[in-house]
Amino acid sequence: MSGLDRTQPPPSGEIRHFDFPEVQTGALPNGLDLRICMLPRLPIVSVNLFLRAGEGSLAEGRAGTAVLTGDALEGGTRQRSGSDLAEALEGIGARLGVSTGWEGTSISVSVLADRLPEAFSLLAEVVLEPDFPSVEVDRVREQRLAEIRQRSMDPSALASDEASRRYYAEGLPYARPQGGTEASIRSVTRDHIRGYADACYQPGCGGLVVVGDIDPDQIRSLSGEHFGAWVGSPSVVDDFCVNPETRERRVWILDRPGSVQSELRVGHVGVARTTPDYLPLSIANLLFGGTFTSRLNLNLREQHGFTYGVRSRFSFRSRPGPFTVSTAVGNDVTAPAVREILTELETLVRDGPTEEEVDAARDYAAGVFGLHLETAGQIASRLNQIIVYGLPDDYYHLYRDNMRAVSTDEVTAAVRAHVRPDEVQVIIVGDADSILSSVEALALGPLQVV
Repeated sequence: MSGLDRTQPPPSGEIRHFDFPEVQTGALPNGLDLRICMLPRLPIVSVNLFLRAGEGSLAEGRAGTAVLTGDALEGGTRQRSGSDLAEALEGIGARLGVSTGWEGTSISVSVLADRLPEAFSLLAEVVLEPDFPSVEVDRVREQRLAEIRQRSMDPSALASDEASRRYYAEGLPYARPQGGTEASIRSVTRDHIRGYADACYQPGCGGLVVVGDIDPDQIRSLSGEHFGAWVGSPSVVDDFCVNPETRERRVWILDRPGSVQSELRVGHVGVARTTPDYLPLSIANLLFGGTFTSRLNLNLREQHGFTYGVRSRFSFRSRPGPFTVSTAVGNDVTAPAVREILTELETLVRDGPTEEEVDAARDYAAGVFGLHLETAGQIASRLNQIIVYGLPDDYYHLYRDNMRAVSTDEVTAAVRAHVRPDEVQVIIVGDADSILSSVEALALGPLQVV
């Protein structure tokens, strides 16, 4: 032990072998995609039903309807009240969850394997026979309005919402908050929610994923019994084209008098999940701002002490989602922090990453892959992504090999194709009186205080 040099980190070990579990694929006669994955380590089953009922298909005046419908889904069925439904789920030790996003709505149930038939029955009842009682609709509407009001007082949420508004052309779904606005939520009635569920809670283009200690034949039987007679396709789909609001670099300051720090968002419209450059861009993001040892964090946090942390992210969606750098800094270093972010962006695009950076990011991504697949729910979530984005059936079986095959040249080419420092929108939520003159001095482009 006396010869141990504690000033040097230990060398990395070899990446352990990991195989994504085998998946049986198929489809019900109604077109519902069926994925079955046996995972006998624990007697637990995760069932995930995905429906093409997302916010991306809604007009601006109805924004938030998909989220509200999902929120109200647990409020009761035509057979049971919300409390009776909760009691039935609790009686079999099941957990029901509903999540609505841009692409659709996922309704999931986690339960012990020996109670799976009852869980299937309750899941089908929730999806096929929702009641949406008025008291429940009123409750979730008020809850959503409270969250919107809370976001309006949260500098971080304000910055993120404003970034979306400045990245995307007016009227596009991605230009607004995913959960809708106060005006759109107030206009949603119980009839709107019931009409939306009737039109969009359909099996067409959807999928059913079951992972856990299961018998595949039993799953096929239960799926056919409870969902086989269900027919139809969603009446609306995402059909919008993504356009940026502008390709000119601009600066927007949202004035919050008295703020002692600034929330920063720097970015532009990114790329869709199905881009061939997904893996190279994922590696690029890790080394640029996706890990603690990234370029951005080493610069703004470690070298300059501007912030406790800074992150970058590509939000991959069915249409091009945003690429954003986000952090919070003190008023006195707002302008220097913006300058350093843009300098790092420009340097990455101009010079590309180093071999060492790509090696480290690539090995990290491949190494942690298995750690994110330790539960039935985590595996079900990955299989759900295959359905949502139309990925190849063997996508996750080949993921680590494909990730480790990405070259530095491919990462550099992807960065230069999809990261555009001259087009970024710089959003600052802070005290304009304290930061305006120093930000103006950067001369980044047109500046507006809103």
